[in-house]
Amino acid sequence: MIRTVWAPMAMSLVFLSGCSSTPSTPKVNKLHQEVSQLNQQMQHLTSQASALEIQGQLNSHSQQGAWLVPQANTPVELQTQLGTLRLSLSRVEGEANGSRANLNIRATGDQPIPALRATVVWGELDPASGKPLNADSLNQTIDVPAALLPQTSVSVPLRLSGITPDQLGYIRVHDVVGESAAPTVSAAQ
Repeated sequence: MIRTVWAPMAMSLVFLSGCSSTPSTPKVNKLHQEVSQLNQQMQHLTSQASALEIQGQLNSHSQQGAWLVPQANTPVELQTQLGTLRLSLSRVEGEANGSRANLNIRATGDQPIPALRATVVWGELDPASGKPLNADSLNQTIDVPAALLPQTSVSVPLRLSGITPDQLGYIRVHDVVGESAAPTVSAAQ
């Protein structure tokens, strides 16, 4: 009686141990790779959605200026005395003293970009609340001179010292005013 119970159990153990030691097939490896890629894409989309929500909240509470959260990768519109401007960021990269990025300014409709001056502020976001940490923020003034030929968009290079791309939580553009003369050429045409 004992032999009849042990024999099937022993055969089951041999069979199960054989199953666990079979090598992975290329299809299984490919499936694991695809699942890993999907997980990375989901993490990226989740991070982007969170950044987009923060950007929306910052802009909904703003009386003046526009907030851009680099990870949101989404343009915002800024109402100015010069008309509505569409702002976006591109090429956020690290450099020796911090970061650099391009601030893309586009006029709405077929209107050309007027000569303008604006203040750009950048800094970190509080990781818990998503609110700007204003104590360590930095700023600079940008100039967009009048172009010889009317253009509907311009890209302004920004040097964002003191903060790496990973730390860069926001860029705020405010105090946009028209310029009657083109003081310096700061914008890449």
